[in-house]
Order: sequence, then C-alpha cells, then structure tokens
Amino acid sequence: VQLQASGGGLVQAGGSLRLSCAISGRTFNVMDWFRQAPGKERELVAAMLLTGGNTYYADSVEGRFTVSMDNAKKTMLLQMNNLQPEDTATYYCASDRAYVGGPNSVIHWGQGTQVTVSS
Repeated sequence: VQLQASGGGLVQAGGSLRLSCAISGRTFNVMDWFRQAPGKERELVAAMLLTGGNTYYADSVEGRFTVSMDNAKKTMLLQMNNLQPEDTATYYCASDRAYVGGPNSVIHWGQGTQVTVSS
C-alpha cells in the first residue's frame, strides 16, 4: 500500500485548499488525515470509516474541514475552508486499524504535504 498526499500550499487566512491522498493497493476501512506543526505532536484532524461513512473531526477544524472519498479514483480528499494561521502544519494521510485511534494505530503513512496559512 502506498499513500501519496498532495495539494498543500500557501494561502491567506480565510482561504481554502483541498488535499488529496491517492491510494495504491488495498483500501483500508479507516482512513485519516493527521497534521503536525513544528514543535508539536502529530494530531488527528479527520477520520473516515468507509463502511457506513462515519466521519470524525477534531474540535479545532469542525465545521471548516470536510473529509471524503472518491471511490472511483481511490482518492481521499480533505476540503479545508476558512483556513487560519493555526492550521499551518504538515498534513499526512494514513490508513488505520482503529477509528479515531490516534497515531499509534496507523498502519501506513503517506508523505506529508505542507500547508502554510499567512495572516
């Protein structure tokens, strides 16, 4: 399994970005987006349980971020709206063995994509 994240960039506060995670190989039932800012721990931003369509969002992004899956393209998306400087981080997609399990339950990590939000 390989996960390829893309779509990061530099955006002004209030702007939007859409991250993509292309999945090669099998698709796992739990897919995540994490982020890690310099000097901080990696945190779970959003998770999706593919059977049933359940989604989880961290409080800090609830209402602004939306996770979805394009099954035809085997691509997970993260639509990020109303971005704020505190959203600046490297974003990682991951396949997971547990829903809302945190970094320790991750099976595969994609490489990160940098998101920078200027004020």
